[in-house]
Amino acid sequence: MLISEQFSKKSSTDKILDKALNKERITKEEAIDLYENGDFLKIQFVARELRSRILDMKYASYTMFRVVNYTNFCNVECSFCSFMDEIGSGKGYVLSKNQILEKMEFAEKQNADQMFLQGGVYPDLKFDYYLDILSSMKSRFPNFHIRAFSPVEIISMEKLTGLSLKDVLLELKKAGLDSVPGAGAEILTERMRQIISPKKATVSEWVRAMETAHNVGLTGSANVVWGSEETKEEVIEHLEVVRNLQDRTKGFHSFIPWTFQPQTKKFKVRTVSTDEYLKVLGICRIFLDNIDHIETSVMVLGKAIGQLALHSGADDVSSVVIEENVLRNYGLKSEEEATRLLTTAGFIPKRRDLSYNYKKYPEYVNTGLEDKFMNLAFT
Repeated sequence: MLISEQFSKKSSTDKILDKALNKERITKEEAIDLYENGDFLKIQFVARELRSRILDMKYASYTMFRVVNYTNFCNVECSFCSFMDEIGSGKGYVLSKNQILEKMEFAEKQNADQMFLQGGVYPDLKFDYYLDILSSMKSRFPNFHIRAFSPVEIISMEKLTGLSLKDVLLELKKAGLDSVPGAGAEILTERMRQIISPKKATVSEWVRAMETAHNVGLTGSANVVWGSEETKEEVIEHLEVVRNLQDRTKGFHSFIPWTFQPQTKKFKVRTVSTDEYLKVLGICRIFLDNIDHIETSVMVLGKAIGQLALHSGADDVSSVVIEENVLRNYGLKSEEEATRLLTTAGFIPKRRDLSYNYKKYPEYVNTGLEDKFMNLAFT
């Protein structure tokens, strides 16, 4: 298949897209060329084709997980974040073990079986706090998948304990940790780190944390967040950091591109148009040829864009999210809402866990009821 065979009008980036269709890896420079000069519809066409080779286009997936922000005290002070409270302010909170278990109990009643535990960087919390919470969660809810602690939190634990990063992660894993999110990256360039969050982990520290996590069996996801003062070259540079790490570890199950939300007056946010978002999502699918799943964040971007993204290279909506305190949530509040979003977009819903194991729940997936839900999609 050649892109020129599908579109009569030729463009300067057709050869790049043909490379991708032919399973040839494109370079960073070629990805930048696509971002700057690529035909939007052609990029979507190629991204959709590559997506269909991973998951049949009649399917799209979702998951259900509870977010628990165990503290909002933080010493990193990201300029874009309105969630954190300064240490010593007396205004913030630290959740007790029982409060966290109560939140998990509520999530279980909502049919969730995945937990995302994340908070601010608070040096006053002892390492035993994290271990006790994890072991208690896993003991009380053994069937829950527990994803927790961004690289910056893990690096803070390394400094707190004096242990090696590997030993910190092994202790967390022994206590019940199942996976680690590649969060806290935003844009992985030093120039943008100085603008966004100069106290946050450097690019090399982020890579070290994720690589160590993957090497001890704590796999997960990665993302990119843009829509501020970054350049197009920096967005692609971020993708290259992730792709190079994935070449070494194979530890990322999925990648999620999303955009900054306006939260504070001191952080510059620009409006990312729908076509730019979908273009970047398509480039993520094309460039990240070693990551199977591309998620669209319905929670951040909304349902309509999420449905479009599933036809533009994404295969998952990264929802349902129960409780979100850091970002404004435009997403899905129930499993029924998630399955209806997917069916009305023309897909058969497939529920998965955070490691991308597809589940037999709901009962209609991979059964004779599929036709019923495909018909529903067009009514």
